[in-house]
Amino acid sequence: MFLRNNSNVSTDNVKIEELLSRSVNEVIPSNESLRKLLLSGKKLRIKLGIDPTSPNVHIGRAVTLLKLKDFQDLGHTVVFIIGDATGVVGDTSDKTSERPMLSRAEIEKNLTEYVNQVEKILNKKQLEVRHNSEWLLQLDYAEIGEQANAFSVAEFIARDNIRKRLDEGKRVSLREVLYPLMQGYDSVAVKADVELGGTDQRFNLLAGRTLQEKLGQFPQHVLMTELILGTDGRKMSSSWGNTINLNDAPNDMFGKVMSIPDTLIKEYFVHVTRVPFKDIEIITALSPRDAKLALATEIVRMYHSITDAEKARDRFISVFSKGEISEEDAVEVRFTREQSYADALVMAKVVQSKTELRRLISAGAVSSITRTETIDDLNEVPQDQEILKIGKRRIVKMVKN
Repeated sequence: MFLRNNSNVSTDNVKIEELLSRSVNEVIPSNESLRKLLLSGKKLRIKLGIDPTSPNVHIGRAVTLLKLKDFQDLGHTVVFIIGDATGVVGDTSDKTSERPMLSRAEIEKNLTEYVNQVEKILNKKQLEVRHNSEWLLQLDYAEIGEQANAFSVAEFIARDNIRKRLDEGKRVSLREVLYPLMQGYDSVAVKADVELGGTDQRFNLLAGRTLQEKLGQFPQHVLMTELILGTDGRKMSSSWGNTINLNDAPNDMFGKVMSIPDTLIKEYFVHVTRVPFKDIEIITALSPRDAKLALATEIVRMYHSITDAEKARDRFISVFSKGEISEEDAVEVRFTREQSYADALVMAKVVQSKTELRRLISAGAVSSITRTETIDDLNEVPQDQEILKIGKRRIVKMVKN
């Protein structure tokens, strides 16, 4: 038991108030109900599930992971579920089209580093790691049918993204109907008291409450966190390549943070750091460049060290603000004599497509440091050992095979 030491009550109350407000969009059944539960002295089981649809955990997930750490700091146990069963089916909560099914091999490959990445934030001594294949793959048709009876098709198709797809004549597969059922049963299996998720997960999170009540458990509280946008101003998504990953190298992480739109600086401070609000107000009153330097330094410190953060900051200022380019900052891209800039850069995934490269070239954002000139033809053949600067932070060394 905890929260019984009177000397700690005041401190815990402050922590609880911030837990219930910072990055929180909605609490179900209510904010006050969860506050009473937190003050009750009960040690709670706090659930978060992530499907390993990519090998990287990105900083958009840090919003919920930091909230889980807030619960841990109050003495509660975090149940981190790796969705090795749900990941195969695929959640389409935030998708405008049907999500392709992943193979078991792809899922297994992706999840190998998941725990190491989340432990950059969470205290592993208060962390219970589970794979939902433990219980989902043991269910038979009769059990699945009984659970499915708790929901109607009308409830599923009333969801905004599903309704939009149906209105547009797009396919909605039956397996997509199963996903909320699977996530909901996860809450039953681990006896969750609270489940966390983004606002796009509302339907799935409520499914947990429905199934718990149907199967004789007290329905979990649901805490929904705000979503943050990626480096290009769209929702952060691995499929869009606009992520800042928890396992990015310090220099790369720093550069990605510096590339976010200025309008997102305060949101990032609030949602993906634990810098006090009063300090955020002071920092964001600075110039966007200085505020963003402070943000990038803090984020690199969180996932690496203060030494790495300061080195990354100094290098960024030297390379990108003063124009001092070092070859050790460059990503090596190999090309053949038949390949153009576009062919080589797209193949190496330095840029996502020729369209992206064409847009960068049109904006004058691709230059040859070696030849001290702007590149204006994406079909031009690179020079061997040529150093390119692409956008604000990408440096590439072209090496001829």
